[in-house]
Amino acid sequence: MESMFRRAFLRFCVALSAIGLITGTVSLRAQDDNSHHGRKYKAPPPSARIEVTVVRDSSGKPIHDAHVIFHPIEGDKDKGALEVKTDEDGKTVIDVIPIGDIVRMQIIADGFQTYGQDYKIDKPEMSMEVRLKRPGAQYSIYKNSGSGSSNNSGNGSNSGSGGNSGSGASSNPDKPSNPPPSTSQPQPKSN
Repeated sequence: MESMFRRAFLRFCVALSAIGLITGTVSLRAQDDNSHHGRKYKAPPPSARIEVTVVRDSSGKPIHDAHVIFHPIEGDKDKGALEVKTDEDGKTVIDVIPIGDIVRMQIIADGFQTYGQDYKIDKPEMSMEVRLKRPGAQYSIYKNSGSGSSNNSGNGSNSGSGGNSGSGASSNPDKPSNPPPSTSQPQPKSN
């Protein structure tokens, strides 16, 4: 009697295994079929490896802890920002920007002028060196322009021989009579 149960149990296990194999094969084929609805994997575009070196313009020494910010540009719109910082050698590397994109690179460092430039990412590997300058003196139209200083205390009296003697002074203290000289800043260098 015991052998009869063993044979029946063995037949049942073999039948169950066969059904499991058939079901598993059918389900694997259904997973391989791409005609069903669902998300399809799309490979990301190839990206470039960009190395940026930030140094002082005056001495060429590296600038540590400078913020290097990449703004991918699409048309006229900024698609976000990616920010990295420089190491003690003034270098940083980013490798997630797709080849063919246009990015606006901005560099901000304490005690230096902010740098900004648009770049077309057209190679798989790019390296750039940016030389940051110290900030220059600010230009003000209210600064005394040299020769004489007037001491107007707001009572309407002028120092000197009565009236406006052609010194370029204007009756309105908020508007200068002579336009300020134009100043131009040198364009940043890019490699």
